[in-house]
Amino acid sequence: MEQTNDTAAARQVEITARGGRADIEIDGRRIEPSAVKAYSVSHLAGERPEVLLHVADRGDTQWSGLARVAVADLPDPGPAAAVFLDAIDPEALERAALARPDLGTEPYSLTKAMLAQLGEWARGL
Repeated sequence: MEQTNDTAAARQVEITARGGRADIEIDGRRIEPSAVKAYSVSHLAGERPEVLLHVADRGDTQWSGLARVAVADLPDPGPAAAVFLDAIDPEALERAALARPDLGTEPYSLTKAMLAQLGEWARGL
């Protein structure tokens, strides 16, 4: 992925969120709330903050100005999954799977219980 660091294209963005509604201004100009269906803000240490606006499908809405566009590949989940699985205590997994109330008696039920348990642990449950 090729990126350019154009410092001249930086914009002042102000977001005022109240409940399920947000007012957005870019360089002091209010953006019509119906023109944006979602937004996200990210900031990595040492880099500029980024605001991603998800534009609503509106026929009469027009956008103009400069934008930095990046196409990102979805991350490969393999390395993160390997780190997670390496940290699992096999004895704790077996104990937790055998204690599950949804453990059945059909073939592969212990494997299903272990996979369910791993999924819950991965989600922090």
